Amino acid sequence: MSEPKHDAVDNPMAYLDEPESAGAWLTRLLKGIMVGIGFILPGLSGGVLAVIFRIYDPIIRFLSKPLHRFGAQVRYFVPIGVGGVAGIVLFSVVVDAAFGRFAPQFICLFIGFVIGTFPSLFRQAGKKGRAPIHWAIMGIGAAVIFVIMLAGGSALLQVPPSIPVWFGSGALIGLGVVVPGLSPSNFLIYFGLYDKMAAGIKDFDMTVAIPLFLGVVVCVLLLGRAAAWAFDNYYAGMYHLILGMVIGSSLAIFPTVVFPAFAPAGLADMGLGLGAAIGFAIALLVAGVVASWLFSKLEDRVSAQREALEAAANS
Repeated sequence: MSEPKHDAVDNPMAYLDEPESAGAWLTRLLKGIMVGIGFILPGLSGGVLAVIFRIYDPIIRFLSKPLHRFGAQVRYFVPIGVGGVAGIVLFSVVVDAAFGRFAPQFICLFIGFVIGTFPSLFRQAGKKGRAPIHWAIMGIGAAVIFVIMLAGGSALLQVPPSIPVWFGSGALIGLGVVVPGLSPSNFLIYFGLYDKMAAGIKDFDMTVAIPLFLGVVVCVLLLGRAAAWAFDNYYAGMYHLILGMVIGSSLAIFPTVVFPAFAPAGLADMGLGLGAAIGFAIALLVAGVVASWLFSKLEDRVSAQREALEAAANS
């Protein structure tokens, strides 16, 4: 899942100059599907997956300047948008049964994706330097999001669904786009809204889908420009903050989502013994790490080769 083929640090809008092809279009479609699943899969963050798949910065740039090279923006984001919607619907309609039965194992697969690409993301964060303050920012970001998720995991509430509530839920999902590390689906579970949201999407209930969509759009439009400004002016600090949030949220998934699923009731739902359930989770975690690490190495090599060719052509 390829990174823009120019140096995105020096030219933040370089993704618009990517050569178009069927492969590039399909790659962005698959990224959108994965990010869409991340929006509603408990324990995950669509924003984190957008960072992992290297479409977070293009999304923020688009939100900050939606009319800049509008045709190229549409060309780039159509497959991502289609994939995002498909990921949400597919999860709600098709994948729900598999994830419902083996949710902790598949969450471990996604955490593996995060772990495998972290070295590449860490190098990306340091492209403009790395000072002690940036290590501190990363540590504080990890600690804060870890505590927030742990606190949320112990506070189950029941909020009656309504159109304003669904709008607010959409805004919460939008916040998860702009602030990687936040898992909106976890908070929807805490508010007793997650299952109702999934059912509404699966049944194409417009009283759920429309306010959710509007809430997402309003939130990301309001915050997107601020996020782009922060990246332009505090690149290293923002990237290390996001990395800290990725670390904290990934660690918090285990005590809040994964470990509780290995209780007797969860094992009965899976139809597995404790050893088999844990072994399955570890296997998917390792598979995710290896797959994403190999893919990120390929991305980095292709990107470096393309930048070297462009530099030689311009010299």
